[in-house]
Amino acid sequence: MQEPDVQPKVKKRFKMPSAYTILFFIIIVLAILTWIIPAGQYSTDKAGNIIAHTYRSVKANPQGIWDVFMAPIIGMIGNDKTSGAIEVSLFILVIGGFLGVVNRTRALDDGIAAIVRRFKGKEKRLILILMLLFAAGGSTYGMAEETIAFYPLLIPVMMGIGFDSIVAVSIALIGSQVGCLASTVNPFATGVASATLNITPGDGIVSRVVLLLITIGISIWYVYHYAAKIEKDPTKSLVYGQRDEDRKRFLVATDADQGQMTKRQQAVLWLFAATFVIMIVGLIPWDQINAKWTFFTSMTKWLQGIPFLGNLLGGDMTPLGTWYFSEITMLFLFMSVLIMFVFKMAESDFMDAFMSGMSDFLGVAIVVAVARGIQVIMNDGNISATVLHWGETGLSSMSSALFIILTYIFYIPMSFLIPSTSGLAAATMGIIGPIGKFAGVAPSLVVTAYQAASGWVNLITPTSGVIMGAMAVAHINISIWWKFMFKLMIYLFIATCVFLGVMAVI
Repeated sequence: MQEPDVQPKVKKRFKMPSAYTILFFIIIVLAILTWIIPAGQYSTDKAGNIIAHTYRSVKANPQGIWDVFMAPIIGMIGNDKTSGAIEVSLFILVIGGFLGVVNRTRALDDGIAAIVRRFKGKEKRLILILMLLFAAGGSTYGMAEETIAFYPLLIPVMMGIGFDSIVAVSIALIGSQVGCLASTVNPFATGVASATLNITPGDGIVSRVVLLLITIGISIWYVYHYAAKIEKDPTKSLVYGQRDEDRKRFLVATDADQGQMTKRQQAVLWLFAATFVIMIVGLIPWDQINAKWTFFTSMTKWLQGIPFLGNLLGGDMTPLGTWYFSEITMLFLFMSVLIMFVFKMAESDFMDAFMSGMSDFLGVAIVVAVARGIQVIMNDGNISATVLHWGETGLSSMSSALFIILTYIFYIPMSFLIPSTSGLAAATMGIIGPIGKFAGVAPSLVVTAYQAASGWVNLITPTSGVIMGAMAVAHINISIWWKFMFKLMIYLFIATCVFLGVMAVI
């Protein structure tokens, strides 16, 4: 009799659930809590802001199965208690289409290659220049996955002058992620978080620029110091043991000598940069900074008053400095079309690139709506005010500096739990922001604390496709990367805590 073929049981490894699953689980847990936590409400002013010390108990409204599955739907379209995420989600989709069109022109890729060629023989300066460029990308549009395309170009260049693959990876990875840490107008971090708190991404932008300069300065010094050390003594390299393999692997050829930028690509780069400059100018509330700074409002009225031209431009133009998501969504749509004409892209190619770019960001747009469902459940279940009341009571003796530092620390494990920056912002800002008001902390500073923690985590987390993709391309073990990053993580943590503490008391 033949023995049955018994296959050995393979032990399944734990796999982290997706952001959607985590957020939906949180919705279920909060729905259960609406049956337990006492219901309450705060009085609000005409602008809808909560008035402190006005909490009162109200009739409970426990949430059921219907409410749980309706929460993400209402999270997208909104109701009388919670604003919908449709405006933010549409912006995310359009900026995805814009990036898809820009990437189709290869202007960004060839632009970096052109810079590398230009500084041939002066490669040390590339550490400074390229890290600043990648930081600008991370700070303005959340540059992350795009960096992976640059490693095959940077690694041969850096190794050819006596550095190693860690230096090459650091330039793009640390540069872009520190930019995300100190996001100025990053739509997926600053934008979503600000929208949740009903403030513009321009609020707090000046302080975030200061944080960006501090953190990227520390990072550039750190990478340059390591590069100089291994240039003098190659054995100091953390990947010295695989140096011969890396030389065979990467020094075969470099794309730095291939291709030249066309005039059309140069024009696309100028338009790309101009788009973010216009967005920043449009979002900064100039008249709130200085009551006399009404230039853009006056100019808009003047243009609208010109016969024919005013009607041609549009009678409902919104002045720069008062823009919100609708206006910047329009900006990215307009610039996408302008790039199509400047690059002389066929209509079919444009639509393919735009729709492909939108599809790449569809998951991000949906996760914002699902996360907003958390607020829906809490608001409809009348427990948001109760949680805020607990925060108000507990924070009565806490300084604003201590609160913002604890907020930053709170968001570090939360960034591991919910790796989606937009999902984390939409899920938590509705509670943390108002609690911050009780501690005397501006909502924009709470946004800064959240995105600083998220960016800090994304420099090392193994759950990030950006990190693991970079390690795979460069053949660097993640443990070696952690060893290299250890001191920098401490420096960035301390610098951010000091910055937040100082900003809270200014």
